[in-house]
This record gives sequence, structure tokens and C-alpha cells, in this order.
Amino acid sequence: MRVRKAVITAAAPNQNTLPLQRLVDGSGEEKTALQLIVEETLSAGVEEICVVIQPGDEDNYRKAAGGSLGNLQFVHQERPLGYADAILRAESFCGDDAFLHLVGDHLYLSATTKSCASQLIEMAEQHACPVSAVQSTREHRLPYFGIVAGASVPRFDGLYDVRTVVEKPTPTLAEQSLITPGLRSGYYLGYFGMHVLTPAVMECLHEVVDDKSMERPSLSDAMAKLPHRGKYLAYQLHGRRYNIGEQYGVLIAQLAIGLSGRDRDLLLTELVELLATRAEQPVTAGIEPSAESSSTEGSN
Repeated sequence: MRVRKAVITAAAPNQNTLPLQRLVDGSGEEKTALQLIVEETLSAGVEEICVVIQPGDEDNYRKAAGGSLGNLQFVHQERPLGYADAILRAESFCGDDAFLHLVGDHLYLSATTKSCASQLIEMAEQHACPVSAVQSTREHRLPYFGIVAGASVPRFDGLYDVRTVVEKPTPTLAEQSLITPGLRSGYYLGYFGMHVLTPAVMECLHEVVDDKSMERPSLSDAMAKLPHRGKYLAYQLHGRRYNIGEQYGVLIAQLAIGLSGRDRDLLLTELVELLATRAEQPVTAGIEPSAESSSTEGSN
């Protein structure tokens, strides 16, 4: 199995502008989030990239792609029918090939010389099956990610044979059904926003989209079917994902990228100065309301 195609989904309502956000990369160059995601895919040997977008967004995305535009083609998700439907918009692009899938609201930062996408594709090609990147995720972040559970694969550090997949489980459900041996208490294997998918996954996506009992089915709903049909693995990459759709997400991602790059010392100096300035500011004591204002408040 060789992975030379990638699909980036960026059509979710209220999240379609996130890939257009501008950040500074590790070398100090200003780029859009879309450019950073595309560079991640190209670093792994991907040659063709399909971006799933909302109608009317193509001009903005073409501008945001910069010098990477030549590697991209765009397809539209005409109606907001959910994550599973969004991936299926790229079905004709994928054909019968395995492909790398990334989400448009995550940025990735490797802890090694190999990019996160390279690590994942190497594992998928070695095992010739669907593989999802995962990250050890604390319980309080369960509402943001699909969670998987399974058994460790012998002789492969951080590789798991997936048995269960649940989209954004409650803490109670996670504690009952999603414990993975070897992880610290209160931690689970959360999706990284990066997968290598195969035609078998496309079949599962069709099934959940055609299921009238499911409203806006997700990728997790489709992936939950895979353990019953063949080998499906999860791989704990050496790196971190940053969800720029969360509150302060862009800020946190920018800090992480900056602190791993050329301007680390500058950023550390600025952060220390900012923290010191905040610490020096006096705490303003509460001001007691006047008698007039007190009586007015009491009468409401």
C-alpha cells in the first residue's frame, strides 16, 4: 500500500475560516494555517491533495494556499451534512487508493525529525491497513475528540489494535468502555485529526451516511465499524496536535510553533516580561456601593 493522496476537510459550519488564519512558522515566515497543513502532507510524500470546502469559499482558499496552490484541487460540500459526508465528497478523487486525511482546524508539531504525517504513513504502509493517529488525551478534553481503545501491538511501541471507537464520549462511558492498558489514569487515546484511510473506510462512510437514524454522522461513526471487518490500528505519534478551533487555539498553536523554532528565545523573553508585568500590577480592592446605589439595587 502506498499513500500518495490526501484529503483535507474544511467545510464545517463556523469553522471554514480557520484554515485562512495567519501564523508565523518555525523559520519566522508568515503563512496561513492552510499552507502549514499542506506542507505537513507534502512532507510525507503526498503528491495530490483534495480540499473539501463550502460553496463560495474557493477564491479565499486559493489565495490562502500561496505557493502550494498547484498541489490542490477543491470539491464542495453543498450542504452541511456532517463530517462523514464531507469526506465522501472526495470519493472520486480518492478512487481505489488509500489516502491521508487531515482536518482543517488542526495544526501538527512533530517531536522528531520526521513530520507527524510521515510517521503515520510509514506505519500504515508497513501494516497495509487503516491507521489513525492518536494522542494521550486527558479526561476533561473528551468532549473535543473521538476516542479509541484497544490492545498494544507487540514489538511496536505506541501501536494499538483498535477494538472500540466512540465520538466525544462522556467521562462515565470512557471509564467504563474506553480504558487502554498502559495509559495513566484519567487519560485516553484521542484522535489526532490525522488518519490513513482505505476504500474499506469509504464503504463504512456510505453506510453511516445512508443510515436515516443517524443525524450528521461523523468519521468516528464509520471507524467504529472497522474493528469488525479487519485490521484497524491506532498509532501514538511523536508529536502534538493543536486545535485552532478552540478558545485561544490559534494563540496556543502559535506559541507552540514559535517556541520550537528560530524565535524561541525572543518569545521566552516576551513571555517572561509579560508575566512579570502582570505580577507587578496591584490587585484593585472591591469598592463598596453607595447607599443610593444599594437601595436602588435592592428595589429591583
